[in-house]
Amino acid sequence: MRTTAEFQGSVLNLRGVQVHSMEGSSMEQELDLFQRRVTERFLELSSVESGELLSLSWVRKLLDSFMCCQEEFKVILQNHRGHVLKNPQLDRMVGEFFERSVKALDVCNAVRDGVEQIRQWQKLLDIVLCALDHKRSIGEGQFRRAKRALVDLAIGMLDDKDSNSNGSIAHRNRSFGRNNNGSTSRDHHHNSLGHFRSLSWSVSRNWSAAKQLQAIGNNLSPPKANDLVATNGLALPIYTMSSILVFVMWALVAAIPCQDRGLGLHFSVPRQLPWAAPVAALHERILEESKKRERKNSCGLLREIQHIERCARVINDLADSVQFPLSEEKGKEVRQIVQDVSRVCGALKDGLDPLERQVREVFRRIVRDRTEGLDSHGRV
Repeated sequence: MRTTAEFQGSVLNLRGVQVHSMEGSSMEQELDLFQRRVTERFLELSSVESGELLSLSWVRKLLDSFMCCQEEFKVILQNHRGHVLKNPQLDRMVGEFFERSVKALDVCNAVRDGVEQIRQWQKLLDIVLCALDHKRSIGEGQFRRAKRALVDLAIGMLDDKDSNSNGSIAHRNRSFGRNNNGSTSRDHHHNSLGHFRSLSWSVSRNWSAAKQLQAIGNNLSPPKANDLVATNGLALPIYTMSSILVFVMWALVAAIPCQDRGLGLHFSVPRQLPWAAPVAALHERILEESKKRERKNSCGLLREIQHIERCARVINDLADSVQFPLSEEKGKEVRQIVQDVSRVCGALKDGLDPLERQVREVFRRIVRDRTEGLDSHGRV
């Protein structure tokens, strides 16, 4: 996304646009209200503490806000269908928005794959939790079982880290469960994970989240003053919704493991827009999170993924140093770790299913709105 030189000095305030219709005042109020509501939603999203940003609950709020914006934008298009049909420039802008939204469908599919991947990591954590249940005596056998689950977890997360920079992991994941001659220890663990891992991807093996995001934001620039005049101000909500679409898809890819994630997407919106400040602030905060040493090579910036990695690291360190029978001090340490793992598993169980349903709903709404939009505007 980019601003254009011609845009400098242009007026994005709808009050600077003369609306040539009897309902001009109500239309201006409607478009202003849309801008205010978008601003309010992203101000709320950007006001969270650092510990809540990119958590499952925050991502769900982000998708809720996106779907609310999407529904209000749909109403605007429906209310002013006549303007769109009579104005070739406006009709082209609406068509371009629908094409951008269709490109977001692949991102939704990839994110759903990522949610399923996290769900499999949760199952491995459940094994660790069961093995180290503090209600029973913990012996060497329980630690070995927990260690095996952690090895499988580490391999699974390492594969997804590889996939962030190399789409070939999709091909390797398709081969899980097959017995190959001369397999390595790593291959053995891959095979043991066969019943935990999805055997197919919703997107092609050479698909790239980074390239898809670039395609969604390609040639997206803010409307000039004469564009606003020529479209009775409707160019602004179209640009707003397109920008929000790009940002939300980018944030999803940043948070959830995806094939060839790309966080370097250039995202710039005019400062004059009321919602620009909170959206730009969120973009900057997410980028800063990705640059932290402990997050730099993570397969996803979701807060719960960070908790999974931390729990796995602590248990691994403990398993390497523990001696049996456990001392009272080590027993307390194990019980504390079990509580931490239990909290992570609880958060995943409570949050992953609702998140997946929301991603599915975003997918369905994009398809529905595009179909209804093209039909109502006389397109094939």
